[in-house]
Amino acid sequence: MWTLKKPLERQVESSSVNGNAPKRGRNVWIWTERLLLASGVLLVAVYAAVQIDSFLSSRTELRKFAALESTVATSQDDAEEQTLPPAADSPSEMESPEVDFRLWDQPRVQAYRDSLAAQSDAPLGVLRISKIHLEAPVLDGTDDVTLNRGVGRIRGTARPGESGNIGIAGHRDGFFRGLKDVAAGDAIELKTLKGTDTYVVDRIQIVMPNNVDVLRPGQVPSVTLVTCYPFYFFGSAPKRYIVTASLSREIKRGSENSVLSPLSATSSSTRRNHEQSE
Repeated sequence: MWTLKKPLERQVESSSVNGNAPKRGRNVWIWTERLLLASGVLLVAVYAAVQIDSFLSSRTELRKFAALESTVATSQDDAEEQTLPPAADSPSEMESPEVDFRLWDQPRVQAYRDSLAAQSDAPLGVLRISKIHLEAPVLDGTDDVTLNRGVGRIRGTARPGESGNIGIAGHRDGFFRGLKDVAAGDAIELKTLKGTDTYVVDRIQIVMPNNVDVLRPGQVPSVTLVTCYPFYFFGSAPKRYIVTASLSREIKRGSENSVLSPLSATSSSTRRNHEQSE
């Protein structure tokens, strides 16, 4: 009888062990799912907090420019004892820019937030491209902190408001992500304390990083936007994406001049005629 019971007991033990194995497996999966869910909720919360903080802080540089613009206007009023015509945009309008972070990489959003703790000078101007809903402060320089706060003037090129070629750089995973959607004929506005200049895109090209000829001044005042390419390249991008636009119209305080370049004559003639009819 003993020899018959022993195999039976072993079968019972074996079935018991085999029955517990699926339960343990299910428990592991349940806890894994809970952990992943909690991690996902935490990441979403952190991302939302970063975006809210970045949105609120992104107005800092534009407020500086608006305050500086208001100070200059007040000084001119006192000196000339006359009321100047209103600027193209009031300071109150500039205090509420909407920075679109949907195309930004998460590390770039975080770097933008970290850069806001550093002190900086007032912006040289404000860059606007309505087609891609871009409004960014133009700062002086192209170091990492500067390009995390806005876009930066490339040293050695003209300053905003001056004649020549104004070189402006920006991160491909930040403010300049939308440059991939810019096309010939699109308008670029550059606002300074002197007024607002409108440029028309007349050339887009992809070059190597050592090609500095794109920054050379031409016969007509221009602005050249530079970012890394490809836009979604992992790591250090090997090329540069260049958007060149020529001056089409400049609005100074109390006056307006139209300057049409030979390169942009075809692409911007319709726009100019429309502006003149208005």
